[in-house]
Amino acid sequence: MKSAIVTGASSGIGLEISRVLLNNNYKVFGFGRDFNKNRIEHPNFCPVHCDLTDISDLCGSVKEISSKEEIYILANNAGAGYFGPHEELNQQKIHNMVVTNLEVPMLLTQLLLRDLKKNSGFIFNISSITAKKSNTHGCAYGATKAGLSSFSHSLFDEVRKYGVKVVTIHPDMTKTDFYRNADFSEGDMSDTYIKPQEVADAVDFILKQREGMVISDITLQPQRHQIKRKERNNL
Repeated sequence: MKSAIVTGASSGIGLEISRVLLNNNYKVFGFGRDFNKNRIEHPNFCPVHCDLTDISDLCGSVKEISSKEEIYILANNAGAGYFGPHEELNQQKIHNMVVTNLEVPMLLTQLLLRDLKKNSGFIFNISSITAKKSNTHGCAYGATKAGLSSFSHSLFDEVRKYGVKVVTIHPDMTKTDFYRNADFSEGDMSDTYIKPQEVADAVDFILKQREGMVISDITLQPQRHQIKRKERNNL
């Protein structure tokens, strides 16, 4: 059976990508911190409890999995985001974003690239629409996502001759708990946000393309742009 590794698989986009891959008959190793709230009851789903910022533990787990499984898909989905004026961020928040959003995808790709070349596999990098624009309320977050997109595009040019498909997905504001600590959230109406299932549907669509044709970059946006400010007592 073909296997996949998905980071941030315990909720939101990563959870839905895991479900799509299971429906496509992949064995899924889902990395996350807490699977108690959203548990996938499927014989081919293997939850891996891991703090992604613990690089030694993370890389050890991935090496162990790849030594026993045929890895065909790496989905770098896990993300960390802190928003507000840059001077109000602390060093730990900046560090967490750089490690989670950029360093971890680079490291996991490096660890698995030989297997993915051998298997003509897929790398899905879940970036953000913020990678494509100026972000005055999230400079550091946008910079990490821009770095991920740049890495992803360059990597595709490097490995495409080996049959590896590198796909960058840029979702706009998605209705998950990602913005739970921010002073804003998605709008109330369904045409002001993306659903996590819709990002996973994009993955499913890409997987179903004929061999030899790659959708390497895709952007998902709601019809309307709207951000709702939270009341301070709700933060």
